[in-house]
Amino acid sequence: MKPKNFKVTSLDEFQGLVDRKDFSISRAVVDSILNNLKTRKKHIHVLSVKCIEEDTIFDITLERTHFIDTLKKNLKYFEVGKWYEDCSKINKAIGVLNKPKT
Repeated sequence: MKPKNFKVTSLDEFQGLVDRKDFSISRAVVDSILNNLKTRKKHIHVLSVKCIEEDTIFDITLERTHFIDTLKKNLKYFEVGKWYEDCSKINKAIGVLNKPKT
């Protein structure tokens, strides 16, 4: 799955989205994790942020070792938004990731 692309005027604008805990960022991060549960890669590419003023693209990755914590932190935003089907998927993914490797 390709990472979610965000196009912003400046890095400050993107930082504002992060500070306001914009749900589209949370959705993109969770979707990337859910689509990469069985990956063997150490990192997955979750977001690409194109900053127009800086004429730069920032690629944001996430280490596999942080999948569980990231899902847990984002679960609350899905609960607040009453996205219960997604909450169920997130909880199942946490269960899969918590299973010991055989």
